[in-house]
Amino acid sequence: MKNFIGTYECKMDDKGRIKLPSSLVKQMENFGGDSFVVKRSVFQSCLEVYPMNGWEKLMEKINKLNRFQKKNADFIRQFTAGLKIVEPDNAGRLQISKDLTLFADLKKEIVITSAGELFEIWDKDVYEEVIATSAEDFAQLAEEVMGEISFDDDEN
Repeated sequence: MKNFIGTYECKMDDKGRIKLPSSLVKQMENFGGDSFVVKRSVFQSCLEVYPMNGWEKLMEKINKLNRFQKKNADFIRQFTAGLKIVEPDNAGRLQISKDLTLFADLKKEIVITSAGELFEIWDKDVYEEVIATSAEDFAQLAEEVMGEISFDDDEN
């Protein structure tokens, strides 16, 4: 499984284009194809960028939901609202649509950060607020989330 690695500070121009760092562009090439899906995050005021093949795998799971249950149809509609397909241009820029820029409250200074098989785009100030947690709070969160997981080589 491929994962993105790194956190980058970037700038967005007045037309909503983000100049991607060359190391991120190189990583994007490793995911096959040039298309990516940009969507609103479910839990945060940021954007998520999925390689197309990863997005298609996720949608295979979502498409198994019974759309004759209202909550499932509502979830699918909300989850896919505002989706955009993007491709880096020849100058290594990613165009972010106005509606997604407004959702994430993106200004000139932004942060792109890896999140496993996708990466997130944040307004720099919002990102710094979100990660500004004390070491003690993070240690407690890490224990709650990861404390029961076995990391033995025998288990997958």
